[in-house]
Amino acid sequence: MFSHEKLFTFLLLVMITSNTYSLPSGIKILPDIPYGQDTDQALDVYIPTKAKNAPVIFMVHGGAWSGGDKANKSEFENKVAHWVGKGFIFISTNYRTLPKIKPDKQAKDIEAALLFAQEGAREWGGSSDKFILMGHSSGAHLVSLISSNYKAITKDRITPWLGTISLDISGYDIVKKATGENPSGFYIEKFGNDSNYWVKASPFHILSDKIPPFLAICSLRSDDACTQAKTFTDKAKKLGAYAAIIPIDLSHGEINSELGKDACYTASIDDFLKKLSPDIAKILKNGDTQPQQKCADTLSVATD
Repeated sequence: MFSHEKLFTFLLLVMITSNTYSLPSGIKILPDIPYGQDTDQALDVYIPTKAKNAPVIFMVHGGAWSGGDKANKSEFENKVAHWVGKGFIFISTNYRTLPKIKPDKQAKDIEAALLFAQEGAREWGGSSDKFILMGHSSGAHLVSLISSNYKAITKDRITPWLGTISLDISGYDIVKKATGENPSGFYIEKFGNDSNYWVKASPFHILSDKIPPFLAICSLRSDDACTQAKTFTDKAKKLGAYAAIIPIDLSHGEINSELGKDACYTASIDDFLKKLSPDIAKILKNGDTQPQQKCADTLSVATD
């Protein structure tokens, strides 16, 4: 039987091993670049060889608004191999979390990181006007919240981005999560008891104008992720946006970790990316890892 000391050592080794990663050939990393004063305000930039005017995927990790890390392999490993290998730049960012700051302020950290990355994109071989926002779980909530406030955000210094990809979050409507037929104690724990704050931190409720093209991935294994995604994207479409949903039979974690590895799933994301820019379409012209007809049994058809 393990002693507590041996068990701790074993778990530590597992954590270290799970985060050990060798970059694919032709890809370099610029790690822990600060964009603010707090140590949590930092990002990692993955760059392909000879990058020039490259599109940029800007990734926001999940972690229930209170944890997670940009350097977790599930956040970047397969995504970097797939997209940076094709000529994209991939940025994975950290941000302050609970209890340091509340979710709406976390979105402000993401805005600051995005502005910093856009201003540095040229130096890294990227293009400030070819950014795509991506987030998983609570990170998906944050990029959705930012996207819902797109018009106000891009009036300032942030350059309009091409599109947003939200990877499996049921919290588009925080008000409903906190007050519905079965109020979520989890969401009340994270967002408090102030109904005015629920509205302020709810992508659905602050959405009032056209947003960039929006793709919501939702797990068919979740109780209401796809229902909430449809409610949000339906509202976005009524406001003039292109918005689509892809329900997928993967777990919440797999929706993040398998992106870039699972051929059909990744091809569906590439199809969305191709619609955003002729330059991206050119980069991905040979990027369909599976013919669409072969993916029909494993992916639900996107609802535009």
